[in-house]
Amino acid sequence: MSVLVRRLRALPLRSRLALLVAAAVAAAVAAVAVTCWFITRGQLYDQMDNELRSQVTSLSQNAQASDLLTCTSAPIQQRNLPGPTIQVIRSDGQSCTWRGRTGIPVQPSDLAVADGASSHTLHTTDNDAGQAMRVLTVGVTSPGGHQIQGIAVSIASPLSEVTKPLTTLAWVLLLVGGIGVVGAGAAGLGVARTGLRPVDQLADAVEHVARTEDLTVRIPVEGDDEIARLSESFNQMTASLASSRELQQQLIADAGHELRTPLTSMRTNIELLTRSEETGRAIPPDDRKALLASVKAQMTELAALIGDLQELSRTGLSAAEGPLKVVSLRDTVRSALERARLRGPELTFDVELAPWYVRAEPAALERVIVNLLDNAVKFSPPKGTVEVHLMRGTLTVRDHGPGIPADELPHVFDRFWRSPTARALPGSGLGLSIVARTVESLGGEVALAAADGGGTVATMKLPGAPTPPPEVPQMRGDIPA
Repeated sequence: MSVLVRRLRALPLRSRLALLVAAAVAAAVAAVAVTCWFITRGQLYDQMDNELRSQVTSLSQNAQASDLLTCTSAPIQQRNLPGPTIQVIRSDGQSCTWRGRTGIPVQPSDLAVADGASSHTLHTTDNDAGQAMRVLTVGVTSPGGHQIQGIAVSIASPLSEVTKPLTTLAWVLLLVGGIGVVGAGAAGLGVARTGLRPVDQLADAVEHVARTEDLTVRIPVEGDDEIARLSESFNQMTASLASSRELQQQLIADAGHELRTPLTSMRTNIELLTRSEETGRAIPPDDRKALLASVKAQMTELAALIGDLQELSRTGLSAAEGPLKVVSLRDTVRSALERARLRGPELTFDVELAPWYVRAEPAALERVIVNLLDNAVKFSPPKGTVEVHLMRGTLTVRDHGPGIPADELPHVFDRFWRSPTARALPGSGLGLSIVARTVESLGGEVALAAADGGGTVATMKLPGAPTPPPEVPQMRGDIPA
C-alpha cells in the first residue's frame, strides 16, 4: 500500500486527478452495476417462482387423472410437449415424468410434501442430464380441497431462463461501465489540464522570476475561485517585491548621495591639512583649528547618518532590537525630556503627562520620542517654549518655530527628505522616517501639522491602557504630573 502511495505521489498532479476521477467513477459504476444485477436477479427468480406456482396450482387440483394418481409416466408425445418439466412423486420414493424427457432426482423435502408433512417446497437441483432446474413441489388436492396423502407433484423450469439474461446483463454492465470509466478518466484528464492551466502559468511565471529576477511579470486573473485568488496573490507578491526593490535602490541612491557630501568635505579638509604637512607651509592656527573642527563635525554627521541608516533598517523588526515589554509611556517621555533639555538649555518645556502604558521595546520607543523632541528643539526660536502633553495615549509635541509649509507636510516622513529651509541645520533626514516606521510597527499613528498661532505640532497615538496589567508592578513615577 505504501509503495502504491509513493508511486501515486510521483505522478504529475493532473495524472493523479485523472486517476482519482476514474477511480471515483469506477466505484460508482461498480456499485450501481452490482445493485442493478442483484435487483434484476431477484426479480427474475421471483417471476420464475410465480410462474411455477400458477402452473402447479391448476395441475395439483386435477386429482381425477389416473396417471397422476397411479404415478404412470405419460406417453412420449405428451412428455415432448413444450413447457416446464412435470413429475409425480409418491411417498415411497417412486416418481414418474408427466412432461419432459429428463427426470428430476427426488429430494427428501419432496417426500415430506408427499407424506403430508409439508404443504410445498421450493429448491434448486440438477436433473438427470445435469441441467440446473428450479423445482416447486406441492401436494395433490382432491376436488373437495383436501390433500391426497402419499402423492405430490413437482414442476421445474431450467435456471438458464434466469442465468442467461443475468450473464448478458453482466456483460452489458461491464462493457458500459468500462466505457464510462475510460471516458471519465479522459474527461478527468481534460478537466485537470484545463483547471490546472493557471497553475502551469503560475509555475512558469515563478520559474521566470527565479531565472531572470524580472518582477514585472503578471498573471491574468479570471473569475474569483481559488486559482484566481492564487494568481492575484502572486501578482500582489511580485508587485510588493518590485516596490521593495525600488525602495531599496532608492535608499541606496539616497544614502550614497547623503554620504557623499560629508565625505567630500572631510576629504577636502584632510587634503588641506596633509598638503600643509608635506609642503611645510603652516596653516594659520585659527584656520587649522577651524579645519579640525570641521573634520570633527563632518565625522560626527557621518556617524549619525550611518547610525540612522542602521536604525531605519531595523525598524519594525522587534527581534533585532529586543523583546517587547509593557512600558510606562510617561516615564519614557520624562527620560527623553532630560536629553532634550541638554540640547536646548535656553528653551522652556511646558510638560503635562498622564499615566499610560504601552507594549513596546523600551529603547526603540525612547528613540521615537527623542526624535520628536529634537525636531521641536531644532526649530524652536531662542528662549522659545516646547509644549509636551500626554493624555490617554496621545502624545503631542508643539514648537513655536517657523512651521512647515502645507505643500511640504506630505513629505516630512519620507527618507532623506529635508525642507529647503532646514538644509543648513544638522540632521540626516531620517529621524521622522524612523519615527513613522517604529510607531506603525507598534500599531500606532503619528502625524505632523501646522499649529494654531504658528509652529508645528507632532501627534503620536499608541494603543495601551491608563493602568498597567496586573502582572506589572506599580512604579513610583506613576503619580500624575
